[in-house]
Amino acid sequence: MGDGHEHVPAVVAGVDGSPEARSALAWAAAEAERRGLPLKVVHALSMPVVVSAHAGRTRFPPSEEISEQGRRILAKEAEYVRGARPGLEVLTELALEEPPVALLRRTGPGDVIVVGSRGFGPVRTALAGAAGVRLASRASCPVVVVPAPAGDAEPSEPRAPRRIVVGVDGSLDSQRALDFALHEAVRTEGATVTVVNSWEAPTPFAPQALIASGWTPPEDFLDRQSEEIVAGVLAEVMDEAVEEVDISVVRTRKDPVTALVEAGAEADLIVVGSRGRGGVSGLFLGSVSQGVLHTATVPVVVLPHRAGSEH
Repeated sequence: MGDGHEHVPAVVAGVDGSPEARSALAWAAAEAERRGLPLKVVHALSMPVVVSAHAGRTRFPPSEEISEQGRRILAKEAEYVRGARPGLEVLTELALEEPPVALLRRTGPGDVIVVGSRGFGPVRTALAGAAGVRLASRASCPVVVVPAPAGDAEPSEPRAPRRIVVGVDGSLDSQRALDFALHEAVRTEGATVTVVNSWEAPTPFAPQALIASGWTPPEDFLDRQSEEIVAGVLAEVMDEAVEEVDISVVRTRKDPVTALVEAGAEADLIVVGSRGRGGVSGLFLGSVSQGVLHTATVPVVVLPHRAGSEH
């Protein structure tokens, strides 16, 4: 991002030729069309780093065979997108780095990163654990993780996100997540947003020392607090652009991962923040984001901690 050229926002999809990456690509193409943005398709060669006393750290150059294989993957995936969405601008790029690094170096504010939940070379293990959340935390834009298709089936036409579920806990990250969800809903006619708040999240009104000592807040207190948190976050993000979106609220004492995954079981999209309020049991710390990524069967958007107000 530091080459001095003005950055043009895009939806950026990582591909490796796998069915999982193809599903992510199909979703990314539909999202690019909804947003009126170009689609950038990136294939990472994951060339090893060589450390030299003279040249420092450099990437080992790929053989012509490796490069040609990468170009074939890019050409095939670009052809697939252009066949499905002839009017969409499709850009391709062959990268030497590992997939997470390749994506991070090619994205900035205003972009959307889209990857598959399995496959995609080294990202497979990254998205299966804490590194997946770190990827989102290091990005300056939303990261979308698209689940793999059932069996070996070709990805079907991605469903427009008409039912969007978003978790809030009163933190700034969850406020950004709600803002993203509402503006995403505006792009699809008739889309609805379900706001989920778990009572299991730490309370800003009860000292953590009291809770740690075994004190349990009364249920009516938690209910009132939950209502106030949701109302407060909604008040912060509502504007004329989203005021017509149909919003419903689920307030529950279930743990945050279960609450979000259950509410999102029949949804088209789940949106979470990468961090949240409080300590280890915070609603949108990495552990909960990971839990949703592990369990959800629909695309999940993780709003990184450093994300701005871009929609």
